[in-house]
Amino acid sequence: MTVAFLFPGQGAQSTGLLHRLPQHAEVSRTIEEASRILGLDVAALDNAEALRSTAAVQEALLIAGVATARALMAEHVRPAAVAGMSIGAFGAAVVCGTLPFEDALPLVRLRGELMESAFPTGFGLAAVEGLDEIRVEGIVERIRTPELPIYISNINATQQIVVAGSDPALTAVIAQAREQGARHTQRLAVSVPSHCPLLQPIADRLTQAMATLNLKTPSMPYVSNRGGRALYDAEAIRQDLATSIAHPVRWYSALEVIRELGATVFIEMAPGNVSTHLVAELLPGVRAVSIADQGLREATVVGARETNL
Repeated sequence: MTVAFLFPGQGAQSTGLLHRLPQHAEVSRTIEEASRILGLDVAALDNAEALRSTAAVQEALLIAGVATARALMAEHVRPAAVAGMSIGAFGAAVVCGTLPFEDALPLVRLRGELMESAFPTGFGLAAVEGLDEIRVEGIVERIRTPELPIYISNINATQQIVVAGSDPALTAVIAQAREQGARHTQRLAVSVPSHCPLLQPIADRLTQAMATLNLKTPSMPYVSNRGGRALYDAEAIRQDLATSIAHPVRWYSALEVIRELGATVFIEMAPGNVSTHLVAELLPGVRAVSIADQGLREATVVGARETNL
């Protein structure tokens, strides 16, 4: 194995993200295909008003991820493994051949709509840097009550933990984390408490929606959100896509597993760069490239070089 594709999660979005995608025939084809499947002009999904909607954000991220992956593959850069953070997992499942794009788009729309309707206001995510999972879990457990729901939702690095919950609970966690020496805390651009038990009803609905989909065996390892391990079976990937919304994302574990599988280059699909920075910081000796930051040309050059070694 040499090259792995990473697909970013919610929070990577910004106004105009689809309009800033690389000029490539596969990008244009993917946008046209998505517009036909969804019955709308998907170019409108990335304006400031549209991006207030969780559903629009998630659809735009799926489209951007699949479009840039297809462009790379058209330039003979093919991944030997894929992984996606949160909503990015759906792009990873499309590119490894398990989930058809025409099924992924309406499924992601449903996911976003369910999340938005369940938590229209008053909830979200916050990142804590400089404290490990055990210390953050201790803070969360001291604060959590029925009136102040709060949970760990992402383990992005050994000392980069994301928590999900109500606004007052997030404020309390941030305050206590700073008191305990966290070097940085930040509310994230996500308006729902993703990847925690609060979203179990949505996981149940997604499980029902995915039950009849015809998924195929992946053509390469798909590294899961929920367990941070390589999956080779369509049914295991179905479960990960449907249920991980109610469980923490073990992204650091996923990156480690990809390296252990032999990847030497990680290419992050547009519009993300968070995982690129994490790989550069956490995995010595591994090359990380972000299409959003370094462009399709650079990613193609690096990926083709490694693929052809």
